[in-house]
Formats: sequence, structure tokens, C-alpha cells
Amino acid sequence: MNIKKLFLSAVSIVSITCLFSCAETPELVENNNPDKYTVVKDVLWASPEGFDLTMDIYSPKTGEDSYPVVVMFHGGGWMLNDKSIMDQAAKYLATNSGYVVCNVNYRLLIDNDNTVTMNQIVEDAFGAVLWVKDNIGDYKGDETQVAITGDSAGGHLSAMIINAGHRLSSKRYSEQSIAFNPSYLPAGKTAEQVAENNGLDVQAAILSYGAYELYQSSLDGFEDIKNPLWLATASMPRGLLGDDFNPIDNPSVYKGISPLYNIPKSTERKLPPQLLTVGSEDFLMTPESVKGYFEKLESAGHPVQYWEFEGRGHAFLDSGTSMLSGQSFETDAPQALEVMITFLDDVFYSNDVTGTDKNM
Repeated sequence: MNIKKLFLSAVSIVSITCLFSCAETPELVENNNPDKYTVVKDVLWASPEGFDLTMDIYSPKTGEDSYPVVVMFHGGGWMLNDKSIMDQAAKYLATNSGYVVCNVNYRLLIDNDNTVTMNQIVEDAFGAVLWVKDNIGDYKGDETQVAITGDSAGGHLSAMIINAGHRLSSKRYSEQSIAFNPSYLPAGKTAEQVAENNGLDVQAAILSYGAYELYQSSLDGFEDIKNPLWLATASMPRGLLGDDFNPIDNPSVYKGISPLYNIPKSTERKLPPQLLTVGSEDFLMTPESVKGYFEKLESAGHPVQYWEFEGRGHAFLDSGTSMLSGQSFETDAPQALEVMITFLDDVFYSNDVTGTDKNM
């Protein structure tokens, strides 16, 4: 069985289910207690090509001068959803942990009349982190203590920040320049200057059921009608990188947006501690595929942990309740979020992280 083809077929089912069938249920106070945090909604952080991008910022009310920061990217196959699908996860972290949480919107492939390219989405993720570092002090965040997290497509973007955040250029993304120009840059700085100063370095990452291989996915049909997300969004199928590239003739640019092909040896560049999570019943991004990525990170010498959520499928961090899958934030997400908080606390409050394989 081709796992990538299975992913292409199944990801739309989960995404469409979340789009049309997710129901809100009353939130438990232990999952969301507004008395424990302040929130500023829809903070405008960039407007690439006139497309406004916003984030919600949650700050703890425990009286500290500053807190480490978690930057969160939602999933949805790069074609569906927005930051609202992560609202409950963001509120849970704000209620139960000592972190400023930034829940981020980025452009989707279908935005701007279905013209956005995958490298631009990566550039949005890069830009969001740079904006946070420039501005999070206004929200009690410590710009020197930043973690990134995302699920599914958001896991892909988080992995790209980790693996390729040093590869920045003002030039257009191409075979001659497999590098990225962030959607937001600090005032007076070029992409090259940001890269020279390691501006996208972060201190930790949590990647939940992430998509790490876009080159093979494109060969297997992500860009054509076999991927039902195009139909679900009433969009014409087309290339992830526009009309100028295809995975057969231009493999390097597709590998350039795939975290799997961009893992450095730790002797060349050391990556921060990472936690990879996946459900044992996830047939979209299978435990096998996530373990494969874990093993590549580990063999390259990087600190990484693996956690498998027994009995759960894809998108267990999403807000609401899925009528089709039966998954619910209230019953499924808190256990995973507690694992994530423990990992973050080990990084930011005890500095005691080692590579290990954990299962539940």
C-alpha cells in the first residue's frame, strides 16, 4: 500500500469533516479558564500581497514579568481551516501552562484566487516567528525563549522552520535559489541579514502528525484531481509551486519544501529539542511515517522524542467534535496537551531533555 496515496485520499475526509461536521460542546473550566489568561484576538502581523494575516495572543495572568512563547500553526492540508481550529488547544495551554501562546493564520493554497504557492506558505510561517520575536515583549513574552508547534500541515510548517529557517534569500524561490523570503522582516533587515543573525532559531518544537514529504506526495497526485481537497474547496487542481515547476522535471524545488530532505547533521547545525506525536490509529500520517522521520532526526544526532497516542486517529488536537470520526477535543486533546506541556516544561523550566521513544 502506498502510504502517501492513502494520505491524499484520507486527509480530505478528515478536513471536510472538520469543515462541515465539527460541533461545539460546552468547555470544561479545567480546559478553558479565562480568569487565568488575557487574550488579544486578530492581531495583524503581515499583509503579503494585500492578504491580511492575523494571530491570537494569549498571555498568562500568574504575575511573572515574562514567559516563554509557543507559536502554533493549524492543520488542514494547506487548503482548509484557519486558526480557529486550534482555539481550544490554545486556550488549554493558556489555562494550564506558563506560556504566551500565539495562534497563527497563514495563507492557504486556494487564497488569492488559488494562486498561493507552498513556498509562500512556508514564508508566512517564517514571517510569523520573526514578528513574534520582534513584538511579543508587548504581551509578556520572552523573544529569546520560543517554541513552535503545529499539527498535520502545521506540523510541516513547524518542521520547515526548524530545518530550513537558516535558508533565507530576497531572491524568488527557484532551482537556483532554494531559499525563502519571510512574509515579515524586522525593520531595515533583509532576508539575508536575518539568516546571518540566525533570526529564525527557536528553542523547541512539537510536531503533531506532521506531513514531512511533499515531493513524493506530489508525484502521487496531490496536485491533481485525485486529491479531493481541490473539489472540497471548489478549486482547480494545480501545482504546489505554480505553473513553472512540476515534481518530475524540478524535483529539487519540491524537496526544498519537504522537511524530510532538509535534516542537517548535528555536526553541521544542531537542531533544538523536538517532540513528534501521532495517533496509533492515524491512517493519514501513520505512526510508521512519523517514526521514520523520528529515526532520521535521531540518526542525524538531534535531540528528539516520539509519543504515540494509543487509540487515536488524525487531528486529535482540533477544536470541537467530529461526527464522523467520533473524536472530541474534550475527551481526546487534554491528554496529548499534557504530554506537550511536560515536554515544554522540561525545555524551558528544567533544561532536561534527552532523545527518547515514548508510547502510551
